[in-house]
Amino acid sequence: MSSDSVAGEEMLREEASGEQTAGEVMAGGVNTVLRIGDRVHRPAGEWTPTVHALLAHLASKGFTAAPRAHGFDAEGREVVDFVVGDVPGSEVVVSDEALADMALLLRGLHDASTDFVPPAGASWYFEPREPAEVICHGDVAPYNTVFRDGRPVALIDFDTAHPAPRVWDVAYAAYRFVQLVDEDAEAEAVVGEQARRLALFADAYGLGARDRAAVVGMVVARLRHLIGFMRRQAAAGHPGFGRHVAEGHDGYYLRNIAYVERHRAAFDAALAGRDSSGNSS
Repeated sequence: MSSDSVAGEEMLREEASGEQTAGEVMAGGVNTVLRIGDRVHRPAGEWTPTVHALLAHLASKGFTAAPRAHGFDAEGREVVDFVVGDVPGSEVVVSDEALADMALLLRGLHDASTDFVPPAGASWYFEPREPAEVICHGDVAPYNTVFRDGRPVALIDFDTAHPAPRVWDVAYAAYRFVQLVDEDAEAEAVVGEQARRLALFADAYGLGARDRAAVVGMVVARLRHLIGFMRRQAAAGHPGFGRHVAEGHDGYYLRNIAYVERHRAAFDAALAGRDSSGNSS
């Protein structure tokens, strides 16, 4: 991956919050993302043609919660729809209703992708993971979600899309939207609320028993993958990842891993439909 590629992970974003307006240079990690009228021009990568094929497939299946792709401009940048709405930062706290909406939106994306046939010579930002049940977005988080009136209406930035199991995406989305983070808040009430909202997200998605049992472990695996990728890119000289490692972003994710593991019993119990003492709810 070249050092000037668009990074799909949060660490390489200069997050923009608030309403997006016309005629602006938009935040986009280490690259300039430009809005011209109702379209966005973004740096392309070797994976971009595959992503465009995916977006076309999603549109053909009636999935409207993603931008449409419009090829490339004269400078080789990809051109996609600008989706009107608000894109919040990582720390946004969404309502229960919006959390359920997000799970439904993700389920719709996954279901629409099940019969996607990648083009010959397809390239992905991340390596496919088995079992490749669906095409995962790869970075489902508030900063990649467009909201209107406090409710999620679309996902954007599909650069990190890749074949993987459903729970790979679900786990990271739950981590981001439920906010399974260590913010010096170990109180039982805080953990209980996180557990409740984690179960709400899984319920709204319609996650099966096998995947529900795997969610918490997958959150940990997903964050370890994130840390490893960040460190490898930093070691290879990527300036954006190098900056974020220097700022301690990998340490932040390590603290969150430890937090999730400390409270795994409560999170697993909520997902299984029982309280932390083992009683059915």
